Amino acid sequence: MIVLSDYGLKPAVGSFQGIKREIYLALENSPLLHMYGSLHELLFDLQLRENIILTARKLHESKVAFAPFQTSKFNPKIWKKIKYGYLLDPSFLPSEAINDIFINSQEYAFECSTAIVIIYYKAVLDSISTSYFNTLFQRLLVWDWNYDRDLGIITKVGRDFIPGDVVYFYNPDYGHPVWTGENTVYLGNGQYFGHGIGIETAEGMIKALNTLRKENATQSAYLISQHSRLNTNYLSQFARQPLRSLN
Repeated sequence: MIVLSDYGLKPAVGSFQGIKREIYLALENSPLLHMYGSLHELLFDLQLRENIILTARKLHESKVAFAPFQTSKFNPKIWKKIKYGYLLDPSFLPSEAINDIFINSQEYAFECSTAIVIIYYKAVLDSISTSYFNTLFQRLLVWDWNYDRDLGIITKVGRDFIPGDVVYFYNPDYGHPVWTGENTVYLGNGQYFGHGIGIETAEGMIKALNTLRKENATQSAYLISQHSRLNTNYLSQFARQPLRSLN
């Protein structure tokens, strides 16, 4: 259920269409309370989650390859490979670097956890002022779960999955460490996107991971009771424009 702590009126579900409508219904029909400080914060969360889903689909449609760190690549004109990941060249703006991943996608190859962090950065970039983004995320270092603290990833236990959440399919009998599991974006309508596997249902994700187990494996992959979300309360203050209406 959605609750506005400033006692403001919640918008009617008919105010929304498409992806935002599905997100709103998931929040409102949830057995848990989803607290927002204001209508602005709620509308920002809907916009941010929609952008996470749209960005996941863009990455799926891109030419970015799947690769472990040893064979990974980032556009060398913008990023420098170091021991712990890829460091942004300070002569480029963070917004330019993140957008380049989707513009020149053939220049990139990385694994699924890096994909999630990049999806988050791009979705935030599309949701807040570009100038704020470049101020908040200077000197980006990207690989695996390296991320700037201003991104504000919050992970909690539970299966109250809302479209735009990141969830994890664990593969206990993996055959290669890169396939320990699959970090995925819940797209809604029972679909998930995981870089390296693609867009699948939960059953499809599990089936794909079960083909990537060690010989004579006995344990099936499974979806764990955990979800990750961005700190909407913090990020909403940097929105592109005040979100006081549904227009």
